[in-house]
Amino acid sequence: MNEASHDQRLSPAEAAAIRDTAERLRANVERVIVGQREVIDLALVALLCEGHLLLEDVPGTGKTTLAKAIARSLDCSFKRIQFTPDLMPSDITGITYYNQKLGEFVFREGPLLAQVVLADEINRATPRTQSALLEAMEERQLTVEGTTVRMPAPFLVIATQNPVELEGTFPLPEAQLDRFLLRLRLGYPGEDEEDLILQRFEAESPLESLRPVIEAPALLEMAAQLRRLHVAPPVRRYIVQLVQATRAEPAFELGGSPRATLALFRAARARAVLEGRDYVLPDDAKALVPYVLGHRVILSTQARLRGRDVEALLAEVVERVPAPIEG
Repeated sequence: MNEASHDQRLSPAEAAAIRDTAERLRANVERVIVGQREVIDLALVALLCEGHLLLEDVPGTGKTTLAKAIARSLDCSFKRIQFTPDLMPSDITGITYYNQKLGEFVFREGPLLAQVVLADEINRATPRTQSALLEAMEERQLTVEGTTVRMPAPFLVIATQNPVELEGTFPLPEAQLDRFLLRLRLGYPGEDEEDLILQRFEAESPLESLRPVIEAPALLEMAAQLRRLHVAPPVRRYIVQLVQATRAEPAFELGGSPRATLALFRAARARAVLEGRDYVLPDDAKALVPYVLGHRVILSTQARLRGRDVEALLAEVVERVPAPIEG
């Protein structure tokens, strides 16, 4: 892509094409995941932003199934890593060994070198192993015994963790949580939705027959196009003000970082294009605040003692920041 085309704004036709592809992805995933359209759309936001996803909920709500459905909908290499306390960094990154036949050292890839990686129960691994994963997420490369290996493109980590069962776990520190673009919770389905799940899975899992609907180069092209989506200066400033307001909120010991501002900006563009628009509205940023900022702010001691809720506090912050008015 030349410089002239890079500076060109995303056209309505290009935005509509991305939306149409996203709708095919959504429909494919919904063959397996019932009643979670908002969660699926948020996962698509992460895909378009080339960002990583943290799924946090109790066991049995479909976290792993959602991750597998997304992976199978993409024509990408996929690896699942079951995180356990005895998992070593080399178990996921790979090792360098001496090949006697070749007479030289050879790097053997670990499961982390895949385009879509499901990091199951990431909080069960030790901090050292977590760091190996999160370094690859941030740097898009691995260094193993002096050998530097670039991660494949696209590179998406979908991590799951159970926030209830804490025995034998190693919670991710805030600096590492910040590497995830979005944190989502699936929640329990309603009565009708749960009955539909039984019907779909009665004979066999629909996951087994799921086929890819988009190839890796097309996903990379959509991500590149998204970077040309127009954001008006007042909306851009509004996104900055939202994050800065979390730093001024006394109930937060730590507010959103500049990385959080960039994440909200990127996610708002993706949400806009999923709606078929070639421009961002303040409502795009508003809707994403709980998912982009919820895991990036820390409650103060007093707020925790009073039983304050992060999402409720973020909603209050959003209400206090005036949104720009069109025209």
